This record gives sequence, structure tokens and C-alpha cells, in this order.
Amino acid sequence: MFKCQIISGSEFTFNHFTFINFGASILMVFIQVAVPVPLRQLFTYSHTDTLQPGVRVKVPFGPRQLVGIVVESGVDIDDTSKIKAIIEVVDSAPVIDESLRKMAHWLWQYYHHAPGEVIHAMLPVPLRKGEPATPSPAQYIQVTPEGADTDVKSLSRAPKQMSCLEAVQTTSIIASEARKTFSPAVVKALLEKALIELVEITPELTAQAWLDTFEIGEKPVPDKEQGVAIAALNQQHGTFAISLLEGVTGSGKTEVYLQSIEPLLKAGKQVLILVPEIGLTPQTVSRFEKRFNIPVGVLHSQLTDAARLSVWQRARAGELGIIIGTRSAIFTPIKNPGMIIVDEEHDESFKQQDGLRYHARDLAAMRAKEHSIPLLLGSATPALETLNNALNGRFAHLQLTRRAAGAQSTKQYLLDARDQPIHYGISEGLLTIMRQHVNAGNQILVFVNRRGYAPALLCHHCGTTAMCKRCDRPYTVHKGQNRLQCHHCGATRSMPKECEACHSHEMVTAGTGTEQVEEGLMKLFPDAKHVRIDSDTVRGKDKLHQTLDAINRQEHQILVGTQILSKGHHFPHVTLVVVLDCDGALFSADFRAPEKLAQLVTQLAGRAGRASKPGEMWLQTHNPHHPLLQDLVNNGYAHFARHALMERKASALPPYISQFVIRAEATESSSAYAFLQQARGVLSNSHTANANSKGLVPQMSGPFPCLIEKRQGRFRFMLVCSHEKRAPLHNALRLALPYLQGLPQAAKVRWSVDIDPTDFS
Repeated sequence: MFKCQIISGSEFTFNHFTFINFGASILMVFIQVAVPVPLRQLFTYSHTDTLQPGVRVKVPFGPRQLVGIVVESGVDIDDTSKIKAIIEVVDSAPVIDESLRKMAHWLWQYYHHAPGEVIHAMLPVPLRKGEPATPSPAQYIQVTPEGADTDVKSLSRAPKQMSCLEAVQTTSIIASEARKTFSPAVVKALLEKALIELVEITPELTAQAWLDTFEIGEKPVPDKEQGVAIAALNQQHGTFAISLLEGVTGSGKTEVYLQSIEPLLKAGKQVLILVPEIGLTPQTVSRFEKRFNIPVGVLHSQLTDAARLSVWQRARAGELGIIIGTRSAIFTPIKNPGMIIVDEEHDESFKQQDGLRYHARDLAAMRAKEHSIPLLLGSATPALETLNNALNGRFAHLQLTRRAAGAQSTKQYLLDARDQPIHYGISEGLLTIMRQHVNAGNQILVFVNRRGYAPALLCHHCGTTAMCKRCDRPYTVHKGQNRLQCHHCGATRSMPKECEACHSHEMVTAGTGTEQVEEGLMKLFPDAKHVRIDSDTVRGKDKLHQTLDAINRQEHQILVGTQILSKGHHFPHVTLVVVLDCDGALFSADFRAPEKLAQLVTQLAGRAGRASKPGEMWLQTHNPHHPLLQDLVNNGYAHFARHALMERKASALPPYISQFVIRAEATESSSAYAFLQQARGVLSNSHTANANSKGLVPQMSGPFPCLIEKRQGRFRFMLVCSHEKRAPLHNALRLALPYLQGLPQAAKVRWSVDIDPTDFS
């Protein structure tokens, strides 16, 4: 700590600031700050007083002023000549508590990421900009006395106005959220009718406020396996423990969640639930709200920044009993934590694939350990890493082997498409099966793993394919929009009328997508109502929720969609699931491809036969004798997964080894390749070999092209580093990073480090 004693009445200049001393000593405190820049270090600034770790400060950084987070006060500095002073202290109390600061420290150490970017990723966007962390006055709409006495059915000719008034009669709503949800025109119309009014309200946050309305709704009696799981989880309350709930699709895992958190909520504890997709959130929220009669905080990417900040503030104050969100919700501060649940823990969306490449499941384990609370991982198709930990006794292993309420397991079959006529991507034999279910009045789910009309457009005369020049990949045809789109970089162009090579007008599509399958089924089944569910059709707030509700009201009989349909949805009237073209994943270069295919197929099978009607699934394939498909159909995911673990062990692949990947991309492929060649040399040369002697140097593969070699005009290469032990691997990378940053090629490429990679594309 630098301390300066000055004679009374004298002047003292420090970093362009002049202090006039009036008899007291001036104490300059040096403070380490995490600044949001892509540099793997903390920065030191001076201040006239000590500051609490976790408070935000405004600091100079080059010509800019940035909002940073105090990490430590009172550090010792030898050379103070270049130390700049903090411009402003934003907070009087920390915005990041001690447990989250510990998690942030672990994050930047484990993932070898810039500390400032780590901490800023943990904060809502308004707080990153320096806005107040406490609730600010906001404009709300509330019901007027006249609106309170109005029967909402009187607005039946204006359904959106009716929905808005009904919502406001229940509780006041933030005006910006109301305009986004119901449209500005709807809000304006109700204001003009004097049914609602605008008011400024400063929210008052009260810990455990949900206890005022908390009551347990009707609940089913758990079956024997559910009862065992609930009892085991109840014994873990107040202690750190990780449990895997491995239950077949439709076995009632959510009911186990509900009954295991019930005593925690009664005791005033909060529960954080992570779900993999936004599409799961409305269903899950509705079920939890109905059971406990309490508000549920929801966090996902479609919320406005203000709405996310509001949930963050309420959770931090302890006002919300249940917080449900997607991946980034793991950073939500919780005042009285009781349990963390990760639903569909196998899902890839829990792994961030850019920037800070963290896995929310791993962070959930760290948070649970820090708070000494249980963590529950639920899935019908657990990730092999999770299953291995459960089988080895590191995690408690709870199993649900039967479907709830007496529902029968879905029967799975393979349909050999060889030598069969194909109509819009569907074989003749499969169409016969589909007709039987349609004629019986049941719903059918048709899964196609490609959105758009077709994955390629080519010239029928010369064979030239319309390619995205930035990615060297075919454009996908979107017939409804009359456009071509690259699904790798997002580039679009109008549909060409002639071939660019030979100028022939005979342009034809190759392959099938959801749009083409839907078009074909409308012709083949003209009397059945259809709906397509992919990212093109469910854009917009609540569009997916509304579509799912319409499906459950049996307004649609044939459902065509992508992976969105496989994500845990409950379709009680679906009796047939059809999977088109599952052969691509059988021959992928990614060693995780079989696991991902098995999870997808099993999850899709779980959409059928969830109620009283039995269900079946047909996989259309040109490789019916492939051992993976045979194993899945005849033995199920549990058998496949355990066999796959044996293969991984024999092949020295995760989870039996640890990995990291260094990726590099550049406009010239030679630059990316050269950088990774140099990186390989750094990792194996004397700088790291001394610390990793006795055979502890990582095993390296590459450099070689990523599975998608070119994207957005940049060539992409990777270097894969592996070791049977995690510590030597991380130590080698930690020692190598300073040298990697100084490599001559480093300035010519974009490069990143991915710890525990799950995607090699």
C-alpha cells in the first residue's frame, strides 16, 4: 500500500489530481479492478479509500471510460508512476456477492478467460453500463376503477385488448413489457377507453414475499420409483450433493422436481431451475405457478434488458421463490438458496460456444458446492460424462424406469427406405403407416433435421450448385421467402432465375427440408390440418407457446418440425413419430455424433404415447443394419450409453480424458494453420516441458480444419490437446498462454481456447 504523509497546508499532485492537505495524511489505496477487455489480467487503479470487492467503479482505460468491478483493495505496488485514479465509485454496496465472486474467480482460472469479461457476463446489461443496481422508478400500466369493474368478455371483438386487460386486472405490468407483449396499439386503445392508466412505481422488494400466497395445489400420489427419488432428495436438503435423475421419457421427472422442492419453499428457500430452451419455459413456468400459487421469475434471451434486470433484482432480494431460466440464469444471485435443478442436463445449449465458453451444468455444481445445497440433474438421455459420474458413485443415481400414469413405452421400428419410391422425402411404406394414424384421428409428428425447403439449389444442365462464397457451402432454399440463405453465416440473396455458370434456366432443388415436407404432406393429406415448427415459423414473443397450445387443443393433426419439437414437450395426442433421414449422423467425423443421435431419437420417441393411447416411432433409413440403430431400437438409450462408455474408454476419449481445443481463423488458411503450428511448438517446448516432465506433456492432434472449414469468409483450424489428467493439461495451457499471445502469427488471426469442448464444427 502506498501512503503519503504531507506537511500541513501544502499541495500534492498525483496523476493530474491536486490534493491540498490541511493537516491530515492522505492515504492512497491501490485497487485491482476487472475491466471488460479481452486481456487475461486484472488492472490496478488508485483511490482515496478502500473499496469493497464486488462494487462497480468507472475507470479510465486508454481514451475510454469503462465500468469495472473491484476484485481486491489494498494491493502492494512497487511502481506507482503509471497508476491512474478511479473516476467514480458507482455502488455503495457490492453488486456481486462473495459466492459469485468465488465462482467468477474459478471461471477465469478454469476456462483461462479474461477476468473482466467473465464478471461482466455475470451481470445484466444495464449494470454493465453503470445503471443503478437498486430498483428505479418505472412506468407501469395498472387497471382503473372502471377497468376493474369491466367484464373482459365485453372486449371479445378485440382479443388482444381483452388479453391485456385480463392481465392488468391481475397485476400491474411494466409499460414497455405490455407494449412488447400486446403491441403499442392495444395499450393505447385501452388507455383511450380509460380502462388502464400509466403510473410511475418504484418496486419495493421484500424477502420471501412469495410465502404470502404460497399454497400447494392438487398433486398426484407418486409411484414407488418417484417416491424413492423424492425421499432421497429430501434427505439431501442443507447439504451439498449431486444427483442424477435418469428417467425414461414421460416418467414424471417434473413431478419429482415439484415434490422435492415443496419443503424448501415452505422453509423460505429459493430454487433455481435451468432449462435448455426458451420453448420449455412457458410449460414449466405454468406448471410451477399452478402447483405453488407463487410468481416465478423467468430469464431467457427474448426478454428485454429491463425485464431481466427486474428478475435479477427480485431474486437477489429473495422476493422470488422459484427462478427458471436458460443457460445464463446460472449467474442469478440468490439470497436464500435451497436447491439447483438442471432439467434435460444433456442438452448442448448449456454449453456456450463463443466468448466465455462455459458449461452451465458445471457452474451449477460449483454454485451448489459453494452454497452447500443439493444439485439435481434430470434427463431421460444423460450425457455420458454425467452418467459415468453416476455409475462411478460420484453422483447419487436415481432411476425412473416406467412411464407415469400407466402410459406405455413407445415402440420403435426401423423402416428400410432402399428401393422404395420417395415422395417429398418420405418413403411409400412410411406413408401407409401415417395414413393409418391420420384416419384414426391421431396426431403425427414428422421430424426433419433441416429447416427451409431444400439444402441446395443446383443447375439441372451443368450441375453447378449455388454456393455461399463466404463459407464455401451451398445456400439453403427458402421457397416461401423466394430467397436463398446460408445457415452458417446468415447471408441471403434472391432466388436466381438462371445458372451463373451456363445460364440455363433449369434450376432444381436437392434434398428436403421442413418447408418441402410440409408442402408435400398438404398434398398427400389434404384433409388433415398441418403446422410447421422451426426457427422460421416460431419467431416472436410467445409464438411457440401459442403454437404448442394449439397442438394440445388438437387444432393441428400433422406436426412437421426440427429439434424444437424434441425438447421435452408434452403432446398427449401424438401416437406416431416419424424421423426422416437419420443417416447423416451415422458417418460424422465427430466422436460425439452417435451420442447426440441416440439422445435425439430417444427424446423424439418420448413425444409419442404419453397418455392413454399407445405410441410408436419409425426411423426411415438406408442403413437399417447399422449397429447403432439396431442397439437403440432393440435395447434403448440406457444400454447404448453404457456400451458407448466402454468404447470411449477403449479409445481414450472423454470422459476418460480431459481436452481443450485451440481454434484459429483467418482470411488466409495458411495464417491460421501457421499460428496453430507455432502454438503446438509452444505447448511442447521447454517453456512448458519443465513443468510437465515425466510424460505429463499433453497429447496433441492437429492442426487440422474444423468440421466446418470456412465460415463468414474466414478459414478455421483447430489444435486438440488431451491428457488423462486435468491438472497437467491446464498447467501446460496456463504456462503457454503468455507465449501464445506473443507469437508473430497471433496478431494475424482470431484465436480462442475452448475447455472441455463439445462441438468440433
